[in-house]
Amino acid sequence: MTVTTRLRSGETRTAGVAPSRTRRRRVASLKAFLYVAPALAFSLIFLIVPTLQTAWYSLYDWNGLSVATWAGVQNYIDIVQDEQLRDSFMHVGVLVVFYSFLPIAIALLLTMVISRAHALRGMSFFRTVLFLPQVIASVVIATTWLSIYSPNGLLNTLLRAIGLDSLTHVWLGDFNTALVSVGFVGTWLNVGLCLVLFLSGVGNVQPELFEAARLDGASGLQEFFGITLPALRGQITVALTLTVVSSLKTFDLVYITTRGGPGNSTSVPAFEAYNRAFNSGQVGSAASVAVVLTIGILLITALIGRLQPKDTE
Repeated sequence: MTVTTRLRSGETRTAGVAPSRTRRRRVASLKAFLYVAPALAFSLIFLIVPTLQTAWYSLYDWNGLSVATWAGVQNYIDIVQDEQLRDSFMHVGVLVVFYSFLPIAIALLLTMVISRAHALRGMSFFRTVLFLPQVIASVVIATTWLSIYSPNGLLNTLLRAIGLDSLTHVWLGDFNTALVSVGFVGTWLNVGLCLVLFLSGVGNVQPELFEAARLDGASGLQEFFGITLPALRGQITVALTLTVVSSLKTFDLVYITTRGGPGNSTSVPAFEAYNRAFNSGQVGSAASVAVVLTIGILLITALIGRLQPKDTE
């Protein structure tokens, strides 16, 4: 029912309109919540609850079968004191260089060369070939490189064919070369991703800027640092985030190629978490490694996100 009242100023006010609008807004909000409810439920069941449960497990000394005993923060202290766990985090720091910094540097170099080309035939095919590793299953990639690095694999065969027999090596079986060999696989894997991102960013730059720079006699380096690089700040941030995160959570490549060996030379936190949980019966220790790794990824992602331009459209 609607009631109309007259104010002293002569204006009228209709009661019941505001509540009706409020009711419609509530119904609209409820409908919007129902749309996202399945996604929220999925995240709660398969992400948030398991994460909290893992954090709870990290406070216990448990082998996964028997009764757990309270350990407090001892599992986290062991991450600093245990040489094997400490080395695994150092190894992943090395992989960041190969998975992130090298691919970005190589992709920027290729972008500088390509942006100077007026017409590069087969660009679509070129992009597809470089991006192809991103769509191939990681198990296939790891198995392929395991074959390439084998003593009679493609790499050693090529070295012998050009007379460099002294450089042949058991690449994944040597303490000095195993981690670097795994890292180069990450470089090969991520160069295409970075290059595609950078080329898409260059495509958004007005061609008139490049033409004006060339008419003024700008060199390739001047054109790159004056026009291309500033325009790619957003793409570099995205590439840095994706590649750093991929290096920190490396597991399948190490698991298939080296199993953390030889010795402990290629062990990484994700592999240590798996190995301790399913092979060594150290569920609490594995959970603490997973928690620290997750927090590290979140913090690094937040720090890299600060590089993102605020005025991007």
